Order: sequence, then structure tokens, then C-alpha cells
Amino acid sequence: MNTRPVQYRRVLLKLSGEALMGRFDYGIDPEVIARIASEVIEVSKVGVQIGLVIGGGNIFRGAGLAAGGMDRVTGDHMGMLATIMNALAMQDALEKQGAYARVMSAVKINAVAEDYIRRRAVRHLEKGRIAIFAAGTGNPFFTTDSAAALRAVEINADLMLKATKVDGVYDSDPKKNPNALRYEHLTYDDVIARNLQVMDTAAIALCRDYGMPMRIYDMTREGDLMRILQGDKIGTLVDRG
Repeated sequence: MNTRPVQYRRVLLKLSGEALMGRFDYGIDPEVIARIASEVIEVSKVGVQIGLVIGGGNIFRGAGLAAGGMDRVTGDHMGMLATIMNALAMQDALEKQGAYARVMSAVKINAVAEDYIRRRAVRHLEKGRIAIFAAGTGNPFFTTDSAAALRAVEINADLMLKATKVDGVYDSDPKKNPNALRYEHLTYDDVIARNLQVMDTAAIALCRDYGMPMRIYDMTREGDLMRILQGDKIGTLVDRG
């Protein structure tokens, strides 16, 4: 059993909706969400306070339909509802394994989730509950990447983690270019200047302005979440340099 101490008190984990699809083309793979829940619980049990932001791309993408003619604001509101569905699924997966989890929504949907209130969110974390922040920022035109950056800053997280299907940030698509270079460390300005598509520019700029370090890693590699929190240099770190 790995008993190394963790180096972070509070973190924000950003998961893409697509990450939950696993072997499916749409929706949620129960095996994948159960494994992610297990890893989140593992770090919670060693005292790390953890909040989650989950995208909705496995169910619905507002920007995609907007490109096809739908009103962008309507599409984005539909996307927010998709993130709430994913958040409820994650809450269920966590509670099935004995954890205490709370879904907090940026839009009012009181029959299934609490309203997002910063002080209440921090209190949940302090009590050892896993907080799942749903519905993005509650505003159209902002991605769940921006929501993750905002929540990380609001809850005073020590680190924001972006879980992807790639083991870090590359200078080109590693699936198309076998010689693609993986970066171990970047500054916020590097990411923006090189247009590296780590997160959207608004999210990067917010992290830069408030000094929120980010680490991008491969969520499909079991155990990496804990290893990162124990100090292992996995994936790509983005900070002020």
C-alpha cells in the first residue's frame, strides 16, 4: 500500500464529459465512472479536500448546435443541464462506494441539487464531503474549463487538475504526429502564445491572474491522481514559471 504523504490540502479536478463515455459513443460508461469515483474517494480518505467540475460533451454540446443554427444561449443552457446529469451520475457513483458527495448547481434546480454558494461549498469540503460543481458558471458563452478555473480560485484550491485522455500537453497532436513533443512544464503565457489548446483562453487567463497552478494528466492511467497529489511530476504543469 502506498503511504507517502500528500502535498496538497485542497484541489479542483476538471473532468471532460467525453471522459465518462469509456467504451461507448454516447452517455456514461458505468465502469469508467465507478473507477474515477474510486480514485477520488482514495484521495479524499487521505485528507485531500476535493471538488469536481464535469463537462457535458458526452450528452450535449451547445456550441455544436449553435454552429448548426440553434440560438447560442439556448444551446449553452442545454449544455449546462447536461453537466448536471453528469454531476448526479458522479454523485451516485461516489455514494455507492460510501462517500459523502454534494452536487451544487450554478443554475437553480433545487429538486436535484443545491444552489452553488461559495461559503457552503467550502464548508462541505472542510467536512470531508466531495463537492461536485455543476452547470458551469451559470452563464452562456463560458465553458466548463472556465467554470473549473473559477471554482478553483473561489475555493482557494492549491492545484487545479485537468484530466484528459492524453498524458500531458504536446506541441502537436500525438495521435497524428508520432514525433510530437510533450512539455513537462509551461507558463500560462506559453500556453496562450503558442495556442496549445490546454483549456480555453479565458480559463488560462483567470488561472494566470490568480496564480492557480494547473496539471494536465491522463485520467485513463489508474492511480495517477494519487501519485500527482503525492508530488510525482506526471503530465504537464502550467504555472507562472
